[in-house]
Amino acid sequence: MAEGVTLFKILIVDDDRELRISMRTALSHNRNYFLEEAVNGLDALEKIEKMRYDLVLLDVDMPKLNGLETLKRIIGLDSSIIVIMITAYTNLKDAVQAVRDGAYNYISKPIKHGEINKIVEHAFEAHTALEEVAFSAPILKVDNTKEFVGKSSGMQKVFNFIHKLSKVDTTVLVRGESGTGKELVAKAIHLNSNQRADRFVAVNCSAIPENLLESELFGHEKGSFTGADQRKIGKFQYAEGGTIFLDEIGDLPVSMQVKLLRVIQEKTFTPVGSNKDIEVSVRIIAATNRNLEEMLKVGTFRDDLYYRLNVLPIFLPPLRERKDDIEPLIKYFIRKFNKVHGKNIKGVDPQVINLLKRYNWPGNIRELENIIERAFIIESTHLITSAGLPDVISDPNCTEPVIEGDMLDYTQMKERFEKEFIIKALKTFNGKINQTALNANIPKKTLLRKLEKYNINARDYRDN
Repeated sequence: MAEGVTLFKILIVDDDRELRISMRTALSHNRNYFLEEAVNGLDALEKIEKMRYDLVLLDVDMPKLNGLETLKRIIGLDSSIIVIMITAYTNLKDAVQAVRDGAYNYISKPIKHGEINKIVEHAFEAHTALEEVAFSAPILKVDNTKEFVGKSSGMQKVFNFIHKLSKVDTTVLVRGESGTGKELVAKAIHLNSNQRADRFVAVNCSAIPENLLESELFGHEKGSFTGADQRKIGKFQYAEGGTIFLDEIGDLPVSMQVKLLRVIQEKTFTPVGSNKDIEVSVRIIAATNRNLEEMLKVGTFRDDLYYRLNVLPIFLPPLRERKDDIEPLIKYFIRKFNKVHGKNIKGVDPQVINLLKRYNWPGNIRELENIIERAFIIESTHLITSAGLPDVISDPNCTEPVIEGDMLDYTQMKERFEKEFIIKALKTFNGKINQTALNANIPKKTLLRKLEKYNINARDYRDN
């Protein structure tokens, strides 16, 4: 097994020996799969108590303990295990019930090799998305309580929460600073929902010019405006049957907020230049890093849209508030980039861990990922050292800003840091707005708005 390659453990559970052999043969070509068999439900539970499996292929109709009861006990033992039910056509109703009870999906007999490989691959794609969300360690707000989700027991809560969200079609609002993993949460919900076979369409509302936003979301008819030389299908229609992820929803103009509200309430929209309404069935997941409650007060965000979106909010904390997660995140990114870059980096110098924990992480997890990848490119040994870190982290004189007693105000501190970050980015990229927006992961429209807000002149940071 090559360094950095994930080995997935699969348990095949069926009382029919020939069917077990057939499924094992179908999956054995994939060297990333470790395959074992169980002859019935009780045998499966004994094996699961001794070894953790990533996925279980479970027959519905078995002696001693049937598949539905075995499923419930598996979830009780470890709810993160993916379970795919195997059923005869006559037991299809039981398989559907199993999905409602927590199974990922079902497959009907006779088993086709191509079909079982496809459903297992999809299942592991969903599993990986959930794992990435768990490593992002969000704070999930449920019934007005906050629970910190970590790598161990908290990880199970992430799986359980996303599992619940995946079984309903209501809108979800993901909140957190840039780089905290909001799109990962949206993808994980989609990949574990009934819409997983259809498209996941991501739209960054702040990156699209306001005059093109309506056309981008809802499409337009030929000749509806200058330059519309052909009919265009919008993102909502393109996402039909699947999930549309509206990132930076707080940057949506009020005029577009009205149109989005109509889609949520009536499931219809009208393309630009058309008189015909189009019905749409699509799951909406929105995300923002802005304070929507403050926007409600000043009238820049509609309260009716807010209450429609804020049915199930998920709050993702910044990395600086959970620095104990830095080490497991580093290990995760090392595994990832060993595979991507074909390297064999073993770990990190302890001094580097201390430096990384001292840093304030304005770019959150995305910034940490970029820094680890940068180190992969620079380092020539099997260890990440301080030499592979950027100066802002490796400089021993670099300390976190001192927070005075009269500055214990979240909004003031956030704005102060935001201004400092933009100035540093402008200095780094020679005052060039396009380069700053691209390399610092700030949508250009957002950057221009912040420059105006903080009265920053980009030209002041050019070398000449």
